[in-house]
Amino acid sequence: YSDIEIKLRDIRLDVVGSKQAAIEAENRKNDLVMYLAHDLKTPLTSIVSYVDLLKRDNVSPEERAKYLDILSHHTENLNLLLDDLIEASQISSGNIDIELSKISLNIIIGQTVEEFADKLDKSCLLPRISMPENDVYVMGDGRWLWRILANLLNNACKYSAPDTDVEISLVAMENKARLSIANTAQNELNIDANELTERFVRGDSSRHTEGHGLGLSIARSLTEMQNGTMDISVAGNRFAAILDFDITE
Repeated sequence: YSDIEIKLRDIRLDVVGSKQAAIEAENRKNDLVMYLAHDLKTPLTSIVSYVDLLKRDNVSPEERAKYLDILSHHTENLNLLLDDLIEASQISSGNIDIELSKISLNIIIGQTVEEFADKLDKSCLLPRISMPENDVYVMGDGRWLWRILANLLNNACKYSAPDTDVEISLVAMENKARLSIANTAQNELNIDANELTERFVRGDSSRHTEGHGLGLSIARSLTEMQNGTMDISVAGNRFAAILDFDITE
């Protein structure tokens, strides 16, 4: 080939690649809109239905209390979804403040697990914590490190099989701190591990379970914004999130 032919070939390949990338981006946007519409419509439909039931004259006090509990549950989930959407949008635009300072992962883990004690207990989950006696320090932002762990524990509470363990492990490996949170899902995870951190993607492809799949996406973004990495491991119904940070002395 002459130099001109090679350049023309490269230009054609670039054009094809750009078109393919644009098509994939458009497909992802359409999927995002579809999933968002589904996750907003489901609780709203239930809220409308139970409000109609409460308007009836023949509703007993017991039924009224039951309907109000269900309404409270759906409005709480809707509020959490909107909060996560706002946070995901802020992260995507880089519109959040990250203030890195020397911080102990041991302390963050202890505080987060303590705050989730009631929620783990209600989900019939037993936290098993393994970490060094000496503090493992990293450069991070305590608010957002807490948010990462909170998202992962929320994920465990939503999808774990009852009466199983949630294993939380912290290991210091030379210059790296490895934090992992593992749980046993109720059903076998029928999805590639890398896809689980995509927004509005869940291990339950039927989307019959609660949750909108934003938690893992936010956790990964916040980890990377603090110079860490987050990987997902899936084996059958066993799920694990593995986070690596640089240790600071």
